[in-house]
Amino acid sequence: MTKVQAVGFYQHLPISNENSFQDISIDEPTLKPHDLLVAVDGVSVNPVDTYVRKSGRATSLAHPKVIGWDAVGHVQAVGEQVKLFKVGDRVWYAGDFKRSGSDSQQQVVDERIVGLAPESLNDQQAAAIPLVGLTAYESLFEQLKVGWNNHNQTILIINGAGGVGSMAIQLAKLAGLKVIATASHPDSIAWVKKLGADQVVNHHQNLVNQIRTKEMPYVDYILNLNNLDAHWHEIAELIKPDGHVAATTENHRLIDLQKLTKKRVTFAWEWMYSKSYYQLDSMISQHEILNHLAQLYDQEKLVSIQTKHYQPINAANLRKAHADVETGKMIGKVTLTGWDKH
Repeated sequence: MTKVQAVGFYQHLPISNENSFQDISIDEPTLKPHDLLVAVDGVSVNPVDTYVRKSGRATSLAHPKVIGWDAVGHVQAVGEQVKLFKVGDRVWYAGDFKRSGSDSQQQVVDERIVGLAPESLNDQQAAAIPLVGLTAYESLFEQLKVGWNNHNQTILIINGAGGVGSMAIQLAKLAGLKVIATASHPDSIAWVKKLGADQVVNHHQNLVNQIRTKEMPYVDYILNLNNLDAHWHEIAELIKPDGHVAATTENHRLIDLQKLTKKRVTFAWEWMYSKSYYQLDSMISQHEILNHLAQLYDQEKLVSIQTKHYQPINAANLRKAHADVETGKMIGKVTLTGWDKH
């Protein structure tokens, strides 16, 4: 069996521990009928990576775990039922929560959740986009039911400077919305303004007091990307009757949905892995979304959100990238590209 380079771990450890990631060799993956075999050229690190890496039993795993949920690369082989791609295509994707991750020289992924990568982005820029691009797109256009031609409607995006927020601001502006984004540090405030936010408010202060005016007592949409527990009462107060609220981060306390009753507000969760996790027929929509995002980049309607980069992809650099994300103060995204030649 051919071996390929990868980065993985045998124990769920703090990122300060040298064994939190190790350079390993794994068996070359095998293809299912709808799979692509991709040579991975670039990856990124998302909060989900850090949660999965550190959350688990302290006991040693029998086999190394390889994570990673963003990739850009080239198709090396295709399964017998593949129709959307051919060998040599440059692709990008966020992968599948139930399968081995992208922190590997080679990865298999179902073609229905893969798109053609934009020609206008290099590997380190493209690797930053799939997970957060899909999450932002599905949040806005599937869960919040935003249309593409809005006039005088407003969205509040809580945590505007993170990866999903960075994409959601841009997509909401393209859809014609007025965007209010939260940010609290000078660098993150400058970042969300650069991406197109019309108004910036501080999520460490009372959002209702900062946003509500006679002209704007309510907002039409709210996308919560951080700490739902802390902001739930403000969300319930600020959302417009018949408005829509979506959230990507889990609550740790019970949330009182009755606060939305009289306003007849719709609340929805967004988890972009749901489609592949449950093998829904709608999986193919992620192929279409990724292709649309690539088109928007190639038309120069979206800007890169990659702000930090390491090379090559190895255990030492993945530890650095995870440490960056775990500060909770990352603006945009951190990516890694290239492999050591062995």
